[in-house]
Amino acid sequence: MDLKTVLLEINAMEADGIVDRYAIGGAVGATFYLEPVATLDVDIFISFQAQPGSLLISPEPVFKYLTERGARIEGEYLIIADWPVQFLPPTGPLVEEALGEAVEVEVEEIKTRVFTAEHLAAIALQTGRPKDKARLLQFIESGALSAERFQNILERHALAGSWRKFEQQFLEL
Repeated sequence: MDLKTVLLEINAMEADGIVDRYAIGGAVGATFYLEPVATLDVDIFISFQAQPGSLLISPEPVFKYLTERGARIEGEYLIIADWPVQFLPPTGPLVEEALGEAVEVEVEEIKTRVFTAEHLAAIALQTGRPKDKARLLQFIESGALSAERFQNILERHALAGSWRKFEQQFLEL
């Protein structure tokens, strides 16, 4: 699977005005800070644009643009260079902030954006699935988080209580 080709296509889509901004999140986003883990897909977060003359948002321009460039649709994924890519809208204020504050990185000399480690960890806490809790523990154990930045995000997004429960369950002996 060729992540470089995926990023070239996503960057072209942004340059051509199909999306305003994108950033990588999920398990692939976490690999920029942690040891790589097996994952099925690349989660690309984008702000979908309303269609001209409509208040509704639709992923259709994204799908149309990329399928015209050779991607194929399989379920909720667009397959680009053999990678299943899922395009996701921000699900709330935390993910909107993560998209807005994503940092630029390079992958095989291709510039891209990825959520910050602190946002990825806060999203994992908010989501709360077992795999997200495991990822949050990885972030803590690796030292990838700025404690102050992480705490500020938790406070802004009303996650301090969830964090206290997580600490009691997993970090206190």
